[in-house]
Amino acid sequence: MNRLTRRLLLTLLSIGATLAIGTVGFTVIDHYPPFDAFYMTLTTMTTVGYGELHPLSRAGRIFNSFLIMFGVTTILIAIGAMTQSIIELEFGDLIGQRRNKRMIEKLKDHYIICGFGRVGRGAAAELQHAAVPFVVVDISPERVERAILSGMLAVAADSTRDETLHQVGIERARGLVAALATDADNLFVLLSAKGLNPGIYVAARAAEEGAEEKMRRAGADSVFAPYTITGHRLAQSLLRPHVVQFLDFTTKDIGEDISLEQVRVAESSQMISKSIKDMQLGRDLGVIVMAIRNRDGHMVFNPPADTAVRGGDHLIVMGRQESLRTLEELLAGPK
Repeated sequence: MNRLTRRLLLTLLSIGATLAIGTVGFTVIDHYPPFDAFYMTLTTMTTVGYGELHPLSRAGRIFNSFLIMFGVTTILIAIGAMTQSIIELEFGDLIGQRRNKRMIEKLKDHYIICGFGRVGRGAAAELQHAAVPFVVVDISPERVERAILSGMLAVAADSTRDETLHQVGIERARGLVAALATDADNLFVLLSAKGLNPGIYVAARAAEEGAEEKMRRAGADSVFAPYTITGHRLAQSLLRPHVVQFLDFTTKDIGEDISLEQVRVAESSQMISKSIKDMQLGRDLGVIVMAIRNRDGHMVFNPPADTAVRGGDHLIVMGRQESLRTLEELLAGPK
C-alpha cells in the first residue's frame, strides 16, 4: 500500500467514524430516527446549518457541541489531505526530480552505476547492502522507477553524455560502474568518466571477446566479462565444488554481521612497521588477516605472523562489522 492510498483510506475512515459516532449519539441521547440522526450529523460536520431537525435536550446540545468541534476538524483535515494528494499526483514527478537533484548535489565520494539491467541491479544491490552513497543512471524510465521504488537515487538520462555525468556529480565521485547493454557504450562512458575525473575508479562490463583488453587500455581499473566468469565458475563447481562453496561463503553467504573488507594503512598510522603478531588482531578484535596488498601492487596471501605492515598497504580482512570499523580507525592514524 503506497502513501497516497494509505492517506485516502485514513481520511475515509475518519469521516466514516465521525458520522457513525454522531448518528449513534443523536439516536441514543435524543431518540432521533437513524436517518434523521445521520442527516443531522452530516449537516453539523459540513457546517451547512439547517438547524435542529428535532428539538435537542441539554445533553443533546452538549454532545452536538463536541461533535461540531470534532467533525469540522475532521472535514478540514480531510480537505487538506485530499488537496495534498491531488498536488502530489499532478506535480509528483517534478517534486521527486527536484528532491533527487538536491540529494545528488550533496553527494560526495559516491559511486555511479550506469545501466540498471541485470548486472547493474546486482551492483546496486551490493552497494545498497554496504550502505554507501550511490546513484543509478539509466535511459529507461521504467528501470529508473524500479530503482527508486527500491529506495535508490536514480536519474533517467543517457549516461554516455557528459552533461548526464556532470549532473550526477562525476567530479566528486569515487567510482563508476559501466554496465550498459553494449561494449561500445561502456567504452564511451569509460572514456568520458576518465576525462572528467582522471582519479575515478571505473569497473566496466565487457560482453564481446577482445573488449576486455581494449577497456583496460582505455583506462578501466577493473573489467568483468560476465559470460566468461560464469563459464569459469560453472566448470569450477564441477571440478572443485568445495572451493566454489568457500568462495561463495566469503563473498555473500558469510552472514549479516560478518564481512570481508579491505582496510588501508594510513601513512600516519601508529601501526606502521608492526607485525601482524604484534597487532594481535585475532585476539583483541577477532579479525582474520587473509591477505595484504602492498602499496607496490604485490599481493601476499595468508601472510606470516611476522609480516610488517607499511603505510599505503591494504589489509584484506574478515570479521564482524563492528570489529572491522574499529580496525579501520586504528589503521587510519590520528585525525
